[in-house]
Amino acid sequence: MYRLLATALAAAFILAPAAHAADRVIKVGALKLIHSITPYFYDKFTPAGYRIEVIPFESPTDGKNAVVTGSVDFGTYGFAAAMLGAAAGEPVVIFAAQCNRGMAVIGDAKQDLKSIKDLKGKRLAIWPGSTQEVVILERLKAEGMTIKDVQHVRLPFSDMAPALARGDVDAYVGAEPGPGISLANGTGKVIEYPYSTAIGSLNMVMTAKAETIEKDPELVKVFMAIHKKATEFAMSNREAMVEMASQKLGQQKKSIEMAAPNVELTWKIDGDFLKHAKAYGDLMLEKKQIRALPDYSKFITTKFQ
Repeated sequence: MYRLLATALAAAFILAPAAHAADRVIKVGALKLIHSITPYFYDKFTPAGYRIEVIPFESPTDGKNAVVTGSVDFGTYGFAAAMLGAAAGEPVVIFAAQCNRGMAVIGDAKQDLKSIKDLKGKRLAIWPGSTQEVVILERLKAEGMTIKDVQHVRLPFSDMAPALARGDVDAYVGAEPGPGISLANGTGKVIEYPYSTAIGSLNMVMTAKAETIEKDPELVKVFMAIHKKATEFAMSNREAMVEMASQKLGQQKKSIEMAAPNVELTWKIDGDFLKHAKAYGDLMLEKKQIRALPDYSKFITTKFQ
């Protein structure tokens, strides 16, 4: 009897790790930004048989490339990067929203910078290929200016707040928590939350490779349910969102608390999303950032909503 019990226990110890190893690992690419924090809540809502692995990326382009190459199953980054990929014929498909807002034009607190017009001749940090680049080009145009009216400084989002604090730039078009950091340490001030363009507050999207959408729709359905539940949890538990962002982004809580009100996590592709997305594409085409518009029926799908 004892021998049988020992054999059963040994078998249990052998089988338990094997069952865990058999879990389907879902790899998710996320940017190092507060409005890309939703994937870190996925574990709370992941059903049995699946396991989430979050892979952080520094730039939207890196995140998009990871989706295209299959390095991740799903990836979230700015709409601009997705559009650049789709317009170039890459198999990028948007199947959910990720975040609205999350942007800000921040200026040196010591300078008299109160409006976009005040940026003329100033050193302005912008990340090429980002949603922020499209937005600031449109805002400059609305003020009768172009990119030639500022000193364009190429910087990734995570370097913008430190560069402003050092005096390397006069202003930046940033992504949270960068603006929150500049506000919290007193080195920056908000010139504008740039949501007045035809793009509205559209910012980040959730994407997959076309092959995944076509050949593994069940995985997308499972993931969509996780994404929706995690998004709604984070938005209804702001303190949890702040704590998670502080932990994962390595930023002080005060900075994250100042960034959080400027972030709207979402999963819905609704009429407003589609309207702003198409306006976004038109602007990118007008500014010659893309050569042609993608086929929206293939680029954006609502069948998992």
